[in-house]
Amino acid sequence: MCSHYQAVKERERYIRHFGVEPPAEPGKFDVWPGYAASFIHRPREADLGDEAVPEREALSGVFGLIPHWATDTKIGRQTFNARSETVASKPSFRDAWNHAQHCIIPVDAFYEPDWRNGKAVATRIASENGEPLGIAGLWSSWKSAKGVLHSFTMLTINADGHELMGRFHKPVDEKRMVVILPTDSYDAWLKAKPEQSMDFMRQYPTGQLLAGADVPAQDSFIP
Repeated sequence: MCSHYQAVKERERYIRHFGVEPPAEPGKFDVWPGYAASFIHRPREADLGDEAVPEREALSGVFGLIPHWATDTKIGRQTFNARSETVASKPSFRDAWNHAQHCIIPVDAFYEPDWRNGKAVATRIASENGEPLGIAGLWSSWKSAKGVLHSFTMLTINADGHELMGRFHKPVDEKRMVVILPTDSYDAWLKAKPEQSMDFMRQYPTGQLLAGADVPAQDSFIP
């Protein structure tokens, strides 16, 4: 499961791929649980027919979903990934799932541990064509005395049979992968109703990802 990723740093690249301005305070670009980073959602007002409201909006939030009932933010250290098989029933995630609080997490690359040599080797995974990746997630808002704090989590699925993602995690552990959305399904995911959410929980094609030494340096992705 993904606990470490690189956010999309270049503003123009972010806009070109995701069709929205990044937030004024995008947060960290080397992201771990508890760090602030950007996510993209669909404003609720967009469904009311107001042409002044954009279809997509980028916000800054904490990586690790903080449910509205939490008493503090510590829970976010354990809620950075949500298993699609249990997301509808887990107290930490079920409200966001049942209310279709869908989001997209903009990612340049993410990291998983390769255990094939007997110890964990952090391995960078990125798009084969050098474009950013949009990972399906859920978002939430948490109110405190200091104001409203947004947060988000990445959705994950079983990775059995996936030629690339099957390399990662300990041999005795279940193979998992984040849900990477095809570019042409971004709006469909953001608009999807709760009963449609599971339709997007699919493995991303092996041939469209590169890992480790096969991944070009990040700077070579920037035109």
